Amino acid sequence: MDLRLNGKTVLITGASQGIGAGLAAAFAEEGCHLHLTARNLANLSAVKEGVAQRFPAAVVTLHPLDLTEAGACERLARDVGDVDILVNNAGVIPSGSLFDVDEAAWRAGWELKVFGYINLCRIYYARMKAAGGGIIINNIGNGGEVGDPRYIAGAVGNAGLMTFTRALGGSSLDDNIRVVGVNPGPVDTDRIYAMLKKRARDVLGDADRYQELAATYPLGRPAHVHEITDLIVFLASFRSGYTSGAIFTVDGGIAARRSIV
Repeated sequence: MDLRLNGKTVLITGASQGIGAGLAAAFAEEGCHLHLTARNLANLSAVKEGVAQRFPAAVVTLHPLDLTEAGACERLARDVGDVDILVNNAGVIPSGSLFDVDEAAWRAGWELKVFGYINLCRIYYARMKAAGGGIIINNIGNGGEVGDPRYIAGAVGNAGLMTFTRALGGSSLDDNIRVVGVNPGPVDTDRIYAMLKKRARDVLGDADRYQELAATYPLGRPAHVHEITDLIVFLASFRSGYTSGAIFTVDGGIAARRSIV
């Protein structure tokens, strides 16, 4: 299937590991020019090297930056310039109950993920409108649908980003811009295993029993990274040209497992 992404310019935040690193490879495979940003230059460089080994023709520019710093989003946009596709992916909101996550940790998590997404959307929506169009993909997370009290800061933040994405994307096609959200559930990355170990320690009394919790997932496993990144790449393509203001959940049905009893 030709996605017609060859030569498109893509900015990916949080690109130094996990889904972000997977996105870099997936868009490189389609012939895109990549701008990758994250805090850790060493990890970003490793991602660039991995992409170069698989796709030698890929153009990859690195922007090591802490997006929570004042003016960082503006500096990033100035350094990167215009893009065809923005993928907001940076940020980890801490897990825990209302009494586990204090105000400082709550605000720090939201500063990068919630306000980072909003601030980059504000900047790049205006740029895309002036350029005649573009695509914004917000990688959010199914926590906003599940409402787990043991992930309350993330649940509230993700729910806010879901509504933000729908609100911004509802009329964005008037400006030839599509704004779409993706809600992954558990994904086979370091982050999910850190969360599982914390949950196993709290619930089972032993962090080493985390695989027992992972076995309860659909198919007995988290999602493979490509099961998330392939969807995002498709949504960014012309073949998804009528899609905006929508959220796509990829969690094996976890958020849909509801009961009235």
